[in-house]
Amino acid sequence: MGFNRKTILSAIGWSDRSAPAESARLTVIVPVYNPGMDLEYCLEALTRSTYTHFDVLVVDDGSTKPIKPLVDRFGYRYLRIDGPGGPGRARNRGVEQTTTDYVIFIDADVCVHLDTVERIMQNFAGDPDLAAVIGTYDDTPADPSFLSQYRNMFHHYTHCQSAGQVTTFWSGCGAMRRDVFIKYGGFDEQRYRRPAIEDIELGTWIAADGGRIVLDQTIQCKHLKRWSFANMIKTDVCQRGIPWIDLMLRSGKAVKTLNVTGSQRLSVGLVFVACALFVAAIWWPWALIGAAAAAIAVTLLNIKLYRFFASRRGLWFAAKSLPFHWLYFGCCGVSFIAGTVQFYASGRRTSSGQLSG
Repeated sequence: MGFNRKTILSAIGWSDRSAPAESARLTVIVPVYNPGMDLEYCLEALTRSTYTHFDVLVVDDGSTKPIKPLVDRFGYRYLRIDGPGGPGRARNRGVEQTTTDYVIFIDADVCVHLDTVERIMQNFAGDPDLAAVIGTYDDTPADPSFLSQYRNMFHHYTHCQSAGQVTTFWSGCGAMRRDVFIKYGGFDEQRYRRPAIEDIELGTWIAADGGRIVLDQTIQCKHLKRWSFANMIKTDVCQRGIPWIDLMLRSGKAVKTLNVTGSQRLSVGLVFVACALFVAAIWWPWALIGAAAAAIAVTLLNIKLYRFFASRRGLWFAAKSLPFHWLYFGCCGVSFIAGTVQFYASGRRTSSGQLSG
């Protein structure tokens, strides 16, 4: 995959040191399904945290590969359930096995930084009314391929731009008060039986009910995932885009943070206009003027992102990111159309405002 244990540890600056053990106040829950080597990196990163008074529970969602020996090697707890039934269900089963005040959800392909857990707990200690806190991927993804670098840096930029109080939750690296999690029924494991937006939905209901969720950009982790073109399209349309449109229609709200800001929605429309005018130029050459104007408008709307790419990886990287970013907007548009048609075709015309059991 282009990286190994030594490069991952040195990139984040971990050192072999430990802190005095204290009584656990939180549980880190890691859902897994045939995770490969990523899980070893994930668990080792947790052993090096500056904050040490926590338990780790690895929930095996019916893997066909042996997971328990690796978990045992780190001295962590292991729970196997029948599956696969999706990461939301695995996280729910994990919370059922905990009694701590807080739960942290970490994906199996994520490595926490040295201070990730400590910063999470500082947020809770400084805000007694805080329901949940989420972080972000760092800007140095582990996989060196262009697509993996682009996707993870795009995620990092988006989260950093939305730092502060948000109306969503992220289970890749996010924590919640256990009583809040229980109150809202956890992740909707019936609706989301595959990785999707079960975390976003839970955060939506909590925030709609007045719960305070904060995105702290100093809470960072390293993503190990290697992105492919096919996986990117599947994720943007099937696993996130269409379910997100469905959630918006059910909740009766358009979320205005993270990936669905006003400028992002305008960019989606302009990309479709530019493409339509470009095709029209086959018959009416003057349409190219309109297509160029729409393209310039999209570029200006997202110039801060492109400047970020250029500052981190150079102008060539930023230039290569443009077609992929436009493709992302195209996926958003397709998701909006497909999700809206699916929603109304199903006959669900009223918002639920509730987690289905």
